[in-house]
Amino acid sequence: MRIAYSVETVRAAERELMARLPQGALMQRAAAGLAAACADLLGRVYGSRVALLVGSGDNGGDALYAGARLARRGAGVTAVLLNPDRAHGGGLAALRAAGGRVATVGGGAAGAGAAGGGGAAAAGGTATSGGAAVGGGPMAGRGPATDGSAATAGGAAAGSGGMAAGGTAAGGAAAGGGQAPSGGQVAGGVASGSAAPSGGQAAGGVASGSAAADRGLTDGGSEANGDAEAAVARADLVIDGIVGIGGKGGLRPDAERLVRAVRGILVAVDLPSGVDADTGEVRGSAVRADATITFGTYKPGLLIDPAHTHAGALRLIDIGLDAHLPADPDLEALQHEDVAALLPRPSAESDKYRRGVVGVVAGSARYPGAAVLAVSGALRGGAGAVRYVGPAADTVIARFPETLVHSGPPAKAGRVQSWVVGPGLGDGAAAKHSLEDVLASDVPVLVDADGLHLLPAGSDLRKREAATVLTPHAGEAAALLGVSREEVEAGRLAAVRALAERYGATVLLKGSTTLVAAEHQPVRVNPTGVGWLATAGSGDVLSGLIGSLLATGLPARDAASVGAYLHGLAARRTTAPHGAPIAAYDVSTALTDTWRDVLA
Repeated sequence: MRIAYSVETVRAAERELMARLPQGALMQRAAAGLAAACADLLGRVYGSRVALLVGSGDNGGDALYAGARLARRGAGVTAVLLNPDRAHGGGLAALRAAGGRVATVGGGAAGAGAAGGGGAAAAGGTATSGGAAVGGGPMAGRGPATDGSAATAGGAAAGSGGMAAGGTAAGGAAAGGGQAPSGGQVAGGVASGSAAPSGGQAAGGVASGSAAADRGLTDGGSEANGDAEAAVARADLVIDGIVGIGGKGGLRPDAERLVRAVRGILVAVDLPSGVDADTGEVRGSAVRADATITFGTYKPGLLIDPAHTHAGALRLIDIGLDAHLPADPDLEALQHEDVAALLPRPSAESDKYRRGVVGVVAGSARYPGAAVLAVSGALRGGAGAVRYVGPAADTVIARFPETLVHSGPPAKAGRVQSWVVGPGLGDGAAAKHSLEDVLASDVPVLVDADGLHLLPAGSDLRKREAATVLTPHAGEAAALLGVSREEVEAGRLAAVRALAERYGATVLLKGSTTLVAAEHQPVRVNPTGVGWLATAGSGDVLSGLIGSLLATGLPARDAASVGAYLHGLAARRTTAPHGAPIAAYDVSTALTDTWRDVLA
């Protein structure tokens, strides 16, 4: 299971861990993992061009230390400082000592100070002959390098050869710059495309015959302000260390312009700059990374749209936080093994009634197909029998002769272990009575589509004897909350939590990243959904599937989570390998093989 924690929780865990580690060790762990991941993406480090987009937070420090590691392996690394006076002093020292270069945005030489004989940035103070920045700099008090040498990304002293990407210095000790919680994010950034390698470089990271010489690098390894964008544009890989996990809002114009210049692989540090780590919201332009390397634990925004679509491929780096994180995360994402453990299995003594009977109240003269699709999902959800109640009985029987049918009302249709009500039901008096009948029962109920429209405003479903599951899409959720659809889509996590609290129900909010919320429990995000599921009737199949899982005895939150997972996986199976249009019934027919795949 993937789990995610809020920024506040992550920072508290980092503080606890840092109190037990040598100064700066946590940043070195993060930088080592970041450098290793970037090396994997590059394929060949030696001779490649790497640009670092460096802000004032610790994400910028992670990027600088990782850049130093890559430089020691023969990459030509240029750090572009968006706020030179507040750049991480220890990281700058390590990068310069490794042969990296520095460009600035906003005027002036990088670092606002002179580099000493060891190549370390003074960062407002004076560099010693060993290269460590001392005194006066913005990083003062966070741990200068010891033993007269600038710290490298792995914690080894510069000049000692450092360590290969992915390694860690003995004991994890980090010199120079220390470590603060990996925070400080503002939102914003712009999409960048796929890799476009632009040629090799000579050993030591200087581009042979390239603009590095033509644009006039200074002896201290700094480029003029106007060269920053060119350095980004020619890079094979760009590391986004602009802001950290605590920021809000969009990128500033200088940062946005630089991100638009990216032509190579774009890798985000911890999360893409411009996305909200806690909510997944994107307020303004945001970096759209090819990959995001995150540290310690996933952050909710990495798993929830719209931010999720900006993260690219995700890679989690273990930095030792697990022992300091609480047992209950803020967000969960089930994986294959989690779903396999929850799937119901009949015993040798099972009969169709012991396996559970799901009742389906769906369809109308106008929408008979909704009944067929809901029943199709229910038949493949693990229950022993499906009992259909409604006006589309003839249509349902013609397609699925194994279905038990009844004209209604639901209370007189026979015993069931769960109900599904709403798909294609209409809004007439009979539909309202059917909803009231089902909600008055003592078994779990799933309410979808027209059933949600008929649900009385402010209904407190806690008063029911059994669980209730609501499955709205964004428009239906907006109506239930009395807000705009745009507000729901921009803040999906807040919306699903608000619905669960207001109605006292388990809520499955359908969408590009489907969310499942229940009171006092972590929200679950479904990782299997695909855009091809946005087709008429797919929600009816999902309702029947979840209702069937409820009838087998799965708790409401588990039934909704497992149903969404199988539903998305069935769509992926149907559209594989390259994606193709599908119909809702295609998803239903793929569920049996999908179930088998999960158990394999």
